[in-house]
Amino acid sequence: MVFEGFTPYDSDAAKLYSKQRWWLGLTLGDMLDKTCDLYPEREALVGPEARYTWSEVRQLVDQMAYNLLQEGFEPGDTVLLQLPNWPEFVISYFALQKAGLVMVLLTVNHTAREIAHLSKLTRPRGWIVPSKYRKTNFLSIIEQVKRENSNLEKVILVGHDVPPDYLNLDDLLKPNTDPAVIRAALEKARPDPGDVCQILPSGGTTGLPKGAPRTHNDYICNIEYKSLAWDINPTDTCLVVATVGHNLALLVCVGASVFHGAKIVMQDSTYPEDFCRAVQDEKITCTGLVPTLISRIVKYEKLTDFDLTSLQKIYVGAANSPPELVREVEEKIGARYINAFGMVEGPVCQSRPDDPVAVRFGTIGRPCCPYDHIVTLDENGNKTSSGVEGELAAKGPGVFTGYFNNPQANQKEFTLDGYFRTGDLATIDENGRVRITGRIKDIIIRGGENIAARDVEDAISTYSKVEYVAAVGMPDPDLGEVVCAYIKAAGETSITLEEIINHLTEVGASKAFYPARVEVLQDMPLTAAGKADKKILKKDIEEKLKN
Repeated sequence: MVFEGFTPYDSDAAKLYSKQRWWLGLTLGDMLDKTCDLYPEREALVGPEARYTWSEVRQLVDQMAYNLLQEGFEPGDTVLLQLPNWPEFVISYFALQKAGLVMVLLTVNHTAREIAHLSKLTRPRGWIVPSKYRKTNFLSIIEQVKRENSNLEKVILVGHDVPPDYLNLDDLLKPNTDPAVIRAALEKARPDPGDVCQILPSGGTTGLPKGAPRTHNDYICNIEYKSLAWDINPTDTCLVVATVGHNLALLVCVGASVFHGAKIVMQDSTYPEDFCRAVQDEKITCTGLVPTLISRIVKYEKLTDFDLTSLQKIYVGAANSPPELVREVEEKIGARYINAFGMVEGPVCQSRPDDPVAVRFGTIGRPCCPYDHIVTLDENGNKTSSGVEGELAAKGPGVFTGYFNNPQANQKEFTLDGYFRTGDLATIDENGRVRITGRIKDIIIRGGENIAARDVEDAISTYSKVEYVAAVGMPDPDLGEVVCAYIKAAGETSITLEEIINHLTEVGASKAFYPARVEVLQDMPLTAAGKADKKILKKDIEEKLKN
């Protein structure tokens, strides 16, 4: 199906990927059906109030997909999906896929402005969203977005007290049709594996998000090789605690579990106590987290009160994992730390469970898919030699081909021979292992000297009182910029600039890493991707300097 705004894969490359079976030729709906056929009576999906087998998940997914078509949705239509870590997310996601609809992924934290922007970009006909979530009443947000997007015809609400002019998700899940009729309708609506299946907001920290369209073929390629790289299998029970509206949880936890038939446990809480209790009660074997979350968990004062011995592997991505954090997690929890890197655009790397300590602590391992080409480029776009820093770039069967309806960005962010520029600085050693050294835009220039914010953060994070740190450039009349360290302290402790300087001196850190100022926060502002929102931090320090 032609999807306007999507850049197709080069025909020769697509033929190669299919011939070599780097693309499996499956849709995401096929992937679900295959697992349901293999393990129909095995428990598949767990929430706080419900437990489903694979056959029950399939029945709900098929019923919802059929009812979406009956409501007038047509294959190729776009639909916003904005739900928290509830089982309804998993059911809705695969229902959209089986109906041939294109899912636009949102987190529950996306603002009305961001949603309106993504709606203008993707022109959705539908929106699946809670009526209320915690302190947010989505009805006012929905009305605001609808005023700016006349094409948004149908809103499907999840929750109680659904107004009469909205669709109720519960009604779409009720069995009301002969299963044979449903199967025939879904077979007719089945998309081609090369069709776009979803549009994922890019995880940048500047401006409004771009949309990264992914096909069934290339996204399942990510799912297959990424899950194999950290040994997900049918005996696993995966805890989904990172925000499922972000690609990390969708790809690493939900996608991997469905591909292999692992049990999915959805948890809508990031409190350390709730995490530990879920691991203990559900015998969790694996999970996917961001560094801020695992740092909070490993420093939880009652960690040893819980039995976490079932937890074998913890995937951590979306931001830098300092070596001290990796070491602390493996020592205190006993699970293997998977040090990872991933982007909604498709480039993915990670350490393997059997990698030596130096690899797990200091690199993001190797590319997950051995058939993706990962290189580093110099300022002129030439490939750098082994061990020489450059911009990380990638192309291959698991990498997207361009942003949705954004030729200007595509011209800037792709090389002439088709490599996607990630914006990350990295080195690749002779064994193909990658170390992220910073971001091109995440450089603090102090008196003409380039200081990678990541290096500063790695050094400061070795201090025991620091739970999380983000380094930003602070305007300085003499040097242009100096380092300002925003720190979330571990526990209730206070941290002074003098303490940080003394610690950096003791560990022999470069004087260039010494911050000129320290700001201690109770809560670090985060982007939807779970990274420190440095745009907010930079604005904050600029405002403080004015006063």
